[in-house]
Amino acid sequence: MKRRKFLNKSALATAGTMMIPHFLKAYETSHLGSGAPAHKILVIVQLSGGNDGLNTVVPYRNDIYYRERPGIAIKADKVLRLNDEVGFNPALEPVRGLYDDGLLTIINNVGYPNPDRSHFRSMDIWHTASDSDKYVQTGWVGRYLDANCSGKTCEPHRAIEVDDTLSLAMKGADINGLAMLDPKKLYNQTRSGLVHSLSENKPEGQHENVAYLYKTLAETVSSADYVYDKAKRVKASQMTYPGSELGNRLKTVSELIQAGVSTSVYYISIGGFDTHINQVNQQERLLSQYAEAANAFMRDIKQAGLVNDVLLMTFSEFGRRVKQNASNGTDHGTANNVFLFGGNLTPGKVFNEAPNLTNLDEGDLKYSVDFRSIYATLLRNWLKTDDVAILGKKFDTLQFV
Repeated sequence: MKRRKFLNKSALATAGTMMIPHFLKAYETSHLGSGAPAHKILVIVQLSGGNDGLNTVVPYRNDIYYRERPGIAIKADKVLRLNDEVGFNPALEPVRGLYDDGLLTIINNVGYPNPDRSHFRSMDIWHTASDSDKYVQTGWVGRYLDANCSGKTCEPHRAIEVDDTLSLAMKGADINGLAMLDPKKLYNQTRSGLVHSLSENKPEGQHENVAYLYKTLAETVSSADYVYDKAKRVKASQMTYPGSELGNRLKTVSELIQAGVSTSVYYISIGGFDTHINQVNQQERLLSQYAEAANAFMRDIKQAGLVNDVLLMTFSEFGRRVKQNASNGTDHGTANNVFLFGGNLTPGKVFNEAPNLTNLDEGDLKYSVDFRSIYATLLRNWLKTDDVAILGKKFDTLQFV
């Protein structure tokens, strides 16, 4: 039986997922001290459900937009204008200052060929960086771990998802990221007698898969000690974060970064963006929570002197249709916008052209930027790794970092 199948089927593995987060080895890196990190850090925020990009970055001078959305369009006099074509939904006011300071770049019309309008399938495509007709069992961040850990002694916290479950994006063929909500909770979970007993057991003559599982448990306990030890030495962030789920999770990420935890990729998911009915109030609330949390995080990182070493990317699995539906909402669409926050972004702010509402694909926006070009740019130019090996093919990189 192959190792991955063994881990999936093993009763011990099942018990382990109840007691400890899903994480395996990640590759060795120097422990960070105070000051700038020894490597760049990528923070990914996933807006699950399909955020409506047209009501996020609003084409306020486009008559078609207002004609197709008579009940839900953002009024032109309410839009926070960014240039002569587009502006922010007013709920994004907390990040307007970041945009004005050159700390936010917006990429429009992001998608992929032959788009899928299923939440689950489209999210799988984004997670795996696969073609829409291919089914892949590993995620792009997981393959980043695989590629950079090959032949090396590994540590299990190179990629952390602030959650109690692990997304497909974080799962590699041999190495997974770490899922955890809180360093202390993780530490306490690994203090149980059963976990310690199993982790200290060094079976001899056992089947290779059994030995591997015991080794994984031992590394889990060791890494729980490491993350908790690093985190407890740093005072809690003094920045005021909103009490939302995203605010709390970004605060955790900031504290781990400032503690010097040797992590290159952090991942956060928040839901609620599937706005088929009465969209305006729901999206306004969610975008406001997002903007407040992103603003607090970036100000915190800037105050810590790390704004040039941390990049925050936000995406959603697809956008919404151009025309509103009969329930004052929008249905599943295709291309969308991606936000990038950081201090090392190429000036430009709005990176490319506004959505073309005169040239639609059966009522949906046509993409002009393949999301895998964004991944390739992040892998090659930010994380300094082989993007072609990880993505399986070469994609054009973009000049935003």
